[in-house]
Amino acid sequence: MIFSTYFDPELSQRFTEDMVIRNLTAKTQIGYVRALNHLCEYLKHSPENVTRDNLREFQLFLVEDGATGTTINSTLSGLRFLYNVTLDKPQLLTKLITVSIARKLPIILSLEEIKLFLATAAHPKYHAAFSVAYGAGLRVSEVVSLKVSDIDSERMVLRVEQGKGSRDRYAMLSPALLDHLRQWWLFANKHGQMHREGWLFPGLNPINHMTSRQLARICTTTAKNAGINKKVSMHTLRHYVPFLIMSC
Repeated sequence: MIFSTYFDPELSQRFTEDMVIRNLTAKTQIGYVRALNHLCEYLKHSPENVTRDNLREFQLFLVEDGATGTTINSTLSGLRFLYNVTLDKPQLLTKLITVSIARKLPIILSLEEIKLFLATAAHPKYHAAFSVAYGAGLRVSEVVSLKVSDIDSERMVLRVEQGKGSRDRYAMLSPALLDHLRQWWLFANKHGQMHREGWLFPGLNPINHMTSRQLARICTTTAKNAGINKKVSMHTLRHYVPFLIMSC
């Protein structure tokens, strides 16, 4: 992680250690550092030398600059960590306000659209990965992180390790989804694309799994090729989990 040049090296070290001590995920740590770098670029000096009004003005700047509510709130989370934890100056945060975010109805694909989407998948691996997201409700990061050993066909569940919140959990495995995964396993083993005890969805190098970004791009391309006029993402697929349609 690269800190702004306005950040004192000793402070950046303490901030990093505080995040490590609390076992924050790499994604969260990167987000916090990005938030503080943004603050430093706005202030043009170290974040140690600020007032409550400075932070209030920074939030006003974010709003006027067109930042979304989600971006503002994630930025404030980084600031709160710095001033609550590392600097122990919670009094500086009293004028920061969490932004309310309007909830929108999720995009749901129809039965016909999901059939068309799956049929358009360019490779059996993508078809199987999309089926897991749609049929078991897994997040894209959870899909690509599955291992062959995570399939429990006796109890009909998928083991999801270190999902959201770094928690392990189980997801339901329908008979039709299990059949999809078996077809992919047979194809992958026949063509040497999978290790028996390796990743369920390996990358070009089977030692590594597909990346979330790669699968997300393929999802967008597949929807476009299928002629679906909706903004389809991996998140769209997990909004609705009707196991019956997995027989398509």
